[in-house]
Amino acid sequence: MAYLHGDMSERVARVAGAASMITILIVDPHTVVRHGLNDWFSDVPELEVVGLAANDHEAIDMCDRLRPDVVLMDLAIPVVNGIDAIARIHAEWPETAIIAFATTHDGEVVHAALAAGAMGYLLKDVTRESLISSVRSVLRGGLPLSPLVAAHLFTVTRSPRGVYETLSGREREILDLIARGDHNKEIARALGISDKTVRVHCSRLFLRLGVTDRTQAAVWAMRTLRPA
Repeated sequence: MAYLHGDMSERVARVAGAASMITILIVDPHTVVRHGLNDWFSDVPELEVVGLAANDHEAIDMCDRLRPDVVLMDLAIPVVNGIDAIARIHAEWPETAIIAFATTHDGEVVHAALAAGAMGYLLKDVTRESLISSVRSVLRGGLPLSPLVAAHLFTVTRSPRGVYETLSGREREILDLIARGDHNKEIARALGISDKTVRVHCSRLFLRLGVTDRTQAAVWAMRTLRPA
């Protein structure tokens, strides 16, 4: 476990003067990979790696202490697998964007990672430029995918039902409440989360559905989940 820039209070003080700073937690069981990725990000002014974790316990501890904007998560980490760790982090800190980082583009693994809450899926042959772009993109509501992964998802999920199967449990809950006619405050009360968290989920949900607002999302849900 490595906290790269001191404790939480130090990080808050430092980042206070740089509101656009994107903080990153790297989770990978291999020391050379963790430090190599850290080196990739080190000279990008608005990106800051705040921690390096080797397993799920360290990752969860660092998410709790540091609240990173982005987690880059290897799927082969100990003690549990990366998909379970993604689900835990997504449930506890939904405003943290998680990008799965893996060697496989197996369809079941990709779908499991996205359904657990990952907002991107990159293969480890990604270039430095693409990785940096993906970190920036995911915080703007993007869904960064390696080309092989994107091709698979297009084949499997081009039907609305296929898209629905890639949604996380929380995204499905919010979609159902939107279809029921609930507004953000009502959704927040129903799920016990903040308005801000609802807005984050909605923006990512709309992106996945290919819609631009809640009305279109409601129509999409009714056509897909309640066919006439």
